[in-house]
Amino acid sequence: MPKGKRKHKFGGPLGRKQDPNFASEEESLADNSSVISNLSDLRLDSDEDTLVENEDEVITFDDFEDKLKEAIEGTLQKSAKARISSLEVIKKSLTSKYICDFILDRQITLCDVVERAVRRGKGEEQIIGAVVGALLCTQLGSLEGSEETFLALQPILMAMLLDASVSPAVRAQCASSLGLCCFISCIGTEMIQSTMDSLYSVFSGSLLKGNGVVPTIKPEISSLHATALQGWSLLLTVLSPPYITALTGTHLRKLPQLLESPDVDLRIAAGETLAVFYELARQDREDFEGFDIDDLCDKLRLLATDSQKFRAKKDRRQQRSSFRDILRAIEDRETLDVHVKLGEEILYIDNWCHKRQYDAFCQILGSGMNLHLKQNDLLREIFQLGAPILDDKPLVKNSKLQRHSLHLAADKERKRFLSKMRDKRADVIC
Repeated sequence: MPKGKRKHKFGGPLGRKQDPNFASEEESLADNSSVISNLSDLRLDSDEDTLVENEDEVITFDDFEDKLKEAIEGTLQKSAKARISSLEVIKKSLTSKYICDFILDRQITLCDVVERAVRRGKGEEQIIGAVVGALLCTQLGSLEGSEETFLALQPILMAMLLDASVSPAVRAQCASSLGLCCFISCIGTEMIQSTMDSLYSVFSGSLLKGNGVVPTIKPEISSLHATALQGWSLLLTVLSPPYITALTGTHLRKLPQLLESPDVDLRIAAGETLAVFYELARQDREDFEGFDIDDLCDKLRLLATDSQKFRAKKDRRQQRSSFRDILRAIEDRETLDVHVKLGEEILYIDNWCHKRQYDAFCQILGSGMNLHLKQNDLLREIFQLGAPILDDKPLVKNSKLQRHSLHLAADKERKRFLSKMRDKRADVIC
């Protein structure tokens, strides 16, 4: 365990090692449960400044560190394209490997890299810089370095978030990184509330106007508001009951207005935030029902069964799936049942607070979520997975020729089976 480790006060779902006699998916998991499986095989390639899957060459950790050091130096180049390429290597390095000791030794340097990219860069450079900032806090986890990193990056992220002249995409990533960094650092209730107030000032632009009319907002601004709301709800999960009670009277009345937004992502973010809100409030008061819960449930039911043709089919499907769970949580008080496979372990997510936390890390880590859940002390502490498990059986990947042969054999067997079934159908028709 690295020095400087301190207790991180997070609630989390029960994470348990898989039983040796664990049965198949169909036998062990309920029909209404969700199963998620992640796989991260990205690593640094020796020929290019990118992280790619390389099956024929094993990259040593020394090579990995050397390449990462070159990328950090590359952020000082004059060419914007070269700086972006270097930032991409840093981002993918931080998602594909857990290297908190390496980062702790270069913490100030990496904070300077992020600050230059966000403050002086343009567009894509600013976005990647903000992502790298969140990854730094994720890597440092519950070490004291995460607090120092957040305090160094908070002013510039906050300034970009509140600057209306900045691109909405950049502001959205700053909102996401700001919320996650504040969540990880646990810097104190005052800082959390201050950050939540700033995020609220952004997404409140989508609340109904004084005359009850839905505001007309560009799609990129709606996306910004959805991201700010997600960051706000993430910080909501770590507030104590007295602060939840205080927010109930000021914010819970307004959040249902966002359900009328024309943007599907914002509607879903609002619904999930309401589910988190009700879950936390009911932990303090079991009989809590909020304000006009019948009207709220009617709105949620309409969204859970929405079939209006002017919405895209993908949006309708995504919305109905999300709001069915949200409606069950608020109206029937049903818990979530999500299972995440982690090799020999299974992570159980059974409430909305943990789902919001899991989604936030998934958004920033991408395909590296699986690896960090196995190795990152912070994530294992949040989700109560215990100490990292040493893998005594290293993964041995088949060669391309072997995999191709297996695919051909499987395809041949599948065609044989389908041909046999067609013959049976022909007999029935005759």
